[in-house]
Amino acid sequence: MLSAVLTREFHNHYLFSALGEAQCERLLSRAESRRFASGQHLFSHGDAATHFFLLRSGTVKLYRLSRDGHEKIMRLIRPPQTFAESILFMEVPRYPVHGEGLEPGELLAFDRESFLDILHNSFATCQAVMAQMTLRIQAHWDEIETLALQNSRYRVVHYLLGLLPSGAHGRATVTLPARKLVIAAHVAVTPETFSRTLRALCDEALVEVAGEEVTILDVGALRRHMQ
Repeated sequence: MLSAVLTREFHNHYLFSALGEAQCERLLSRAESRRFASGQHLFSHGDAATHFFLLRSGTVKLYRLSRDGHEKIMRLIRPPQTFAESILFMEVPRYPVHGEGLEPGELLAFDRESFLDILHNSFATCQAVMAQMTLRIQAHWDEIETLALQNSRYRVVHYLLGLLPSGAHGRATVTLPARKLVIAAHVAVTPETFSRTLRALCDEALVEVAGEEVTILDVGALRRHMQ
């Protein structure tokens, strides 16, 4: 069953796209399917790390805690994103954040050593995976720039556009993967500012909001709104 899942869902994923069939089967033979509940703790910042993960359903929150106990959300993971892959190349692998289920779901846990062994035995595969990871790092830098340098309206619009599938255009509807309170924290705005920004976008006929669903009336127009 897991092999069929990998063939159908994961061959286009940046971490696995360079792997051949035999390499995929080898990695998958040690993969674990795990279900989690809403609010379930997955791992803690500083825990010894033996696995990285691919989310199949649900939502996962990655966060850190300040010294005074305040939570800072680093990422909200949605299917079919991977997370914790940064442990692959750590000399002493430890999770750099806390992980918690926001909505119940299922993930696949991949054994770190098995993946490294594949890369060690194929330079071409290692080179392809590293190239893809470099692109991902650049994307994270762009996200950090957005959170640090842009105003709150830009950050909210950038987040909404980030929920769209690749190549989306025209009218498109996305489902918010978490409560608005959580998303506001993720994009570094207050809940009031997040709600106010959504209302302003509605007033300008750029989006429509119905509960957790946000319909972007014209993807191109919203993208131009960020320029």
